[in-house]
Amino acid sequence: MNIPVVKILIPQWMDAEDVTLVRLVGGGAFFWIVSFFVKKDPIDRKDFLKIFLGGGFTVFCFIYLLNVALKYGNPIDVSIIMTLPPVYIIIYQMIFKHRHPSWLEIAGILIAFAGAVIVIANGHQTEHAPNPLLGDMIAVVCGMAYMAYLLILEKPTHKYRPVPMLKWVFLGACIPCLAICHGVPDAPILHSQAGFMPWFWVVFLMLGPSFLAYLLVNPAVKMIGSELVSIYQYFMPVVTTIVAVLLGEAKFQWIEGVAIVVIIGGMLMTDIGNRRGNKQKNTETSHS
Repeated sequence: MNIPVVKILIPQWMDAEDVTLVRLVGGGAFFWIVSFFVKKDPIDRKDFLKIFLGGGFTVFCFIYLLNVALKYGNPIDVSIIMTLPPVYIIIYQMIFKHRHPSWLEIAGILIAFAGAVIVIANGHQTEHAPNPLLGDMIAVVCGMAYMAYLLILEKPTHKYRPVPMLKWVFLGACIPCLAICHGVPDAPILHSQAGFMPWFWVVFLMLGPSFLAYLLVNPAVKMIGSELVSIYQYFMPVVTTIVAVLLGEAKFQWIEGVAIVVIIGGMLMTDIGNRRGNKQKNTETSHS
């Protein structure tokens, strides 16, 4: 629900920088407050810089770029493009880890990217999307930032509890945020009769996608694995579409439905191929 809610606030009540600051400072505050009531995990010195600087910087880039993408683009299109990070991870492993994907994985990657191309090519300017092409391209880079976040914090996520780790991640993210996003005092929400609802959405952004979402993903990865967790990400455009249409922030087009089906189909093919490859590798290891 983060995507259509942000679209409600931008640009009428806040700018992309304002929403970024609200999410990072508000989410970080929740993590630090909760950290006083949960068991503390001492962070190893070798992991601290990775968590504080690497994790913090990638979280800042991801949230900031997502908000900028929503400033210019259509919320449904952005949510569809944001299902691509699992593909980015496989491509990263192919280039830097010299991993050899199966033909099924390669086909899935190509199909998923075809779905993204459909979204970008279909973008048209509307009141809610003044520059959809720019928004879609920023969303592509935003997905890469999320991929970097997952890769950098993959090992610490299995090693530390969510709250002791994420309080440092969000604190690290606040450093570049405070340096760049300093226009909050000029936000329209502070200088007009905003009423109850805009402030309700601000609190929702701090508590929901900034605190609860990050808090719940970590134990989910430990319980069912990152592959299965990533499958649930494919439902994001479905939820975003329903909420955005109900809130009047977007109109659903049949071509977007096609793109959703194409991308989810490509993702599932990639995931099946990845599982088969891992299963075969484990079988060969056990026999040897």
